[in-house]
Amino acid sequence: MLTLFILSLVVLPAKALPGSCSFDRNLCGFQTDSTHSSWILNLKGGYVHLEAVGPTGSTGSVGMSGVLLSEELEDPEEWRCLRLQYRISSSGSLQVALRSEAESFDRPLWTSHQPTHTWGSISIDIHNSTQPYRVVLEGHSGGEAGGAVSISDTHITYGYCIECDFEENHLCGYKNQGNSKVKWSVGGGSLEATPTQPNTRGRYMYVDTADAQAFQEVTQLASPLTTEPLSGCLSFLFQQQQAEAHRLALYQRDAAGHYRPLWKAPAPHGYVGVWLPVQVELKAPYPVQLVFEASNSPAGGQVMLDDIAFSPEFCNAGTKPMFDPSVANCDFEFGFCKYSQGKRGAPMWKRVSLQPNIYQAGDHTTGSGAFLLTARFADRSSSVSHLLGPVLPAGLRFCLRFFTSLRGFGSGVSLLAVYLQHTHTGALQRVWHQTETSRDVWTANEIMLDTQHSAQVVIVSACKSLWSCTSVALDDISLSLGDCAPPSGPTGPLLCDFEAGLCGYSQDPEDSANWLRTRGPTPTVFTGPPGDHTSGRGHYLYIEASVMLTEQRARLLSGTLRGSRGQQCLRFFYSMFGSGCGDLSVLLRRPLNGRDVLLWKRSGEQGISWLRATLNYQCDEQHQIVFEASRGSSVRSDIAIDDITFESGPCPDTEDYIKLSSFPSGANAGNIFH
Repeated sequence: MLTLFILSLVVLPAKALPGSCSFDRNLCGFQTDSTHSSWILNLKGGYVHLEAVGPTGSTGSVGMSGVLLSEELEDPEEWRCLRLQYRISSSGSLQVALRSEAESFDRPLWTSHQPTHTWGSISIDIHNSTQPYRVVLEGHSGGEAGGAVSISDTHITYGYCIECDFEENHLCGYKNQGNSKVKWSVGGGSLEATPTQPNTRGRYMYVDTADAQAFQEVTQLASPLTTEPLSGCLSFLFQQQQAEAHRLALYQRDAAGHYRPLWKAPAPHGYVGVWLPVQVELKAPYPVQLVFEASNSPAGGQVMLDDIAFSPEFCNAGTKPMFDPSVANCDFEFGFCKYSQGKRGAPMWKRVSLQPNIYQAGDHTTGSGAFLLTARFADRSSSVSHLLGPVLPAGLRFCLRFFTSLRGFGSGVSLLAVYLQHTHTGALQRVWHQTETSRDVWTANEIMLDTQHSAQVVIVSACKSLWSCTSVALDDISLSLGDCAPPSGPTGPLLCDFEAGLCGYSQDPEDSANWLRTRGPTPTVFTGPPGDHTSGRGHYLYIEASVMLTEQRARLLSGTLRGSRGQQCLRFFYSMFGSGCGDLSVLLRRPLNGRDVLLWKRSGEQGISWLRATLNYQCDEQHQIVFEASRGSSVRSDIAIDDITFESGPCPDTEDYIKLSSFPSGANAGNIFH
């Protein structure tokens, strides 16, 4: 519980910025993208929509899409909140993204494929940036007749989406939850002037005991789910009309429904009927909701809430910053990071590095870097190796991710387990143990850690019989705050692991073969990867050489990328294992002049590992990225790709880049690869 204090606070009405529109009469500065279908403005209803009624329908066609592009938003360094009302029918979908001239791709913020029976609402935080940007609203009618998407209102303001003075009808996305009988309501009219609330008229939220039908009935007012990490000072005003009226408490609730108490109102003691200010330290590294919870008492009365505000500066200078989970991240490229070995004299983890070869897989990070491997002592009948990680603070939820691989020819299986060792008691709590038995495949593992007390992560590899056990390889440990739930954000060309399809990539209709999506090993022995790079259990793309002729090619085309002033960074992983492997190339296609420019190339067998490729390029006109693979001299020529990523460049681990200009004098080319 925090002490109440007096502070001067004035919340000004939020001013709507460019990108705000009610669509009553026009598009308010929004422009339609000429490469897509046009949104239809409904003047009677005050909304825009896309609708498909079938191939012969008069409204639209199945599969149509439309893009609305806002005016450029100035002052990109200012944090903004975007709220919009939308409706999705049948197979329709809606995506909100940001577009910067410095990038050749849109950066998705939110997407939904879920039909809504009524108008829905979403609040999206737009993080401050160094580059001006536009808001992109992209709707798809879907592949079924009747698919539609509509937008009735967009509202962009400075500030954070959890902030609210309740003056506008949308109430900033705050909603009643948990009780259909007792609800938070909007109050307004004449308010008694106080030092903390100089306005004598305004709106606020309140709960009245007269609505309650049982003692200690609870009602909640919940904010929108945050979409960006937040840490700082949350402030608000509250008022109780009687000394024993509703009791107010504030909780932080994550997307999985877990509650964390932040504040509870003390007994009023003379502050009845007075607006009181509260400040609470907020640490929200993952999506959360603010939940204001009121419970009634026999005495009755009202509790009121107003002027919720947020500052990125902590309320108290002495507040410890939010725990940085990256201290536990390690790819072992430059040592053990924050990890250390266990007891002296015990078997140790050793750091090894393998150059690409056709016998043993290298590390998971790049295919040619370092990883950890359990060492076995020949003079021991059994072996136990300990790896000690950082100490994690109490009261937080973490997701620990890492990759493992079994090595060697032993018939037995080494036991790998993860423990939490509590710092105060020294007690060990096993939170995970190995169940995978596949060999020479980097397998992803993830563990939910709920630290009620501060604890140290301990990774243990144990083998009962030295001569029969395999060794265990470990790589790419990462730690994040929150649950291990799969990411809810949109995927596409920016990040494609092929788990949900082709992410907008397409086959070239003019080539002689296709890229195939599969999981596990390819059908032909002694060629292709044993599994995907993402998790060891997922999907990737490859060419099946046994159904191709020598030098036949398969080409995979990205969607159209815009020209940009800034460098772009392209990363992907590739597998070229097989004695007859042909070529793998990355090209840049410029539709305006029909030319393909070579950006990167590999020829022949490269080893059994997934290898990382990294390249920088810059192109100031529309273009596509092409992945081209050719069959080599034999059927042992399966080539695979996975985990394609586009980022704003330059890539941190490359220095040179290729610059392509629409003007002949500015063009130069070369092969850049890593």
